[in-house]
Amino acid sequence: MEKKPLRAYCNATRYDFNALREFLENRHRVMLVRDCLQIELKEGLVFLFEYGGVVFWDCDYETQKALLDSIAPFSVGILSEVVVDDFEYILEPEASSRIHNDTIRLSEETPLQKLAFSHGIIQSTKLASFENLIQSTIDETRHLPESLAQSGKILLSRREIAKLRGKLFLAKADIHLHFELLDTPEFFWEYPTLEPYYQEIRQYLDIPSRIEVLGQKLSVIEELLTMLADEQNHKHSANLEWIIIILIAIEILLYLH
Repeated sequence: MEKKPLRAYCNATRYDFNALREFLENRHRVMLVRDCLQIELKEGLVFLFEYGGVVFWDCDYETQKALLDSIAPFSVGILSEVVVDDFEYILEPEASSRIHNDTIRLSEETPLQKLAFSHGIIQSTKLASFENLIQSTIDETRHLPESLAQSGKILLSRREIAKLRGKLFLAKADIHLHFELLDTPEFFWEYPTLEPYYQEIRQYLDIPSRIEVLGQKLSVIEELLTMLADEQNHKHSANLEWIIIILIAIEILLYLH
């Protein structure tokens, strides 16, 4: 049987879903399935998820680009680094549906079975965007604990520390606010017989252990925030001490004169 292309994108924090749905319904055949829009194209099938992800089944690059360009105005929090995952799929009516070597084998080519796999794929893609955000944040601040270990202090002003704390907090909050997206989707409450396909690809893409590692990296961010807060308070206390010393010195000079 012929292998067909399957590609997933995560390009935004989320989409303006209601406006996007109205826009797409005027141009394509669209069906709402829980928090996902199923879009039927002449060239293939597309699943668009509210939290900033799209999965294309059997669509060529031109079709993908055209749709992504058309939905761009409805994107909220466009990612600086778009995450892309590539797979293939094949129809094998005599076999049970599964994934092996990045190829999904479908026992039947139904939209619901494709959607079950798509939920796992787009969660992995969304998770990769979180991983990129956390890793870049850790890389940008790696020099701070090293500086503290070598010199006993952080060579930043209070203003710079405050800005850095704000950046770290936003990165942490962004992930915490969307962490529930990595739970089992409510779609499977309605279609429990399809959940094994989702669980299989979830394990194949190593999602559970990646979530655990992400949690550990978030803990690193928490510790770094605490360290910066302590340093900021120390700088503030030190400044106050110098101000008091200077005021006392001025008072003594005035008294002597």
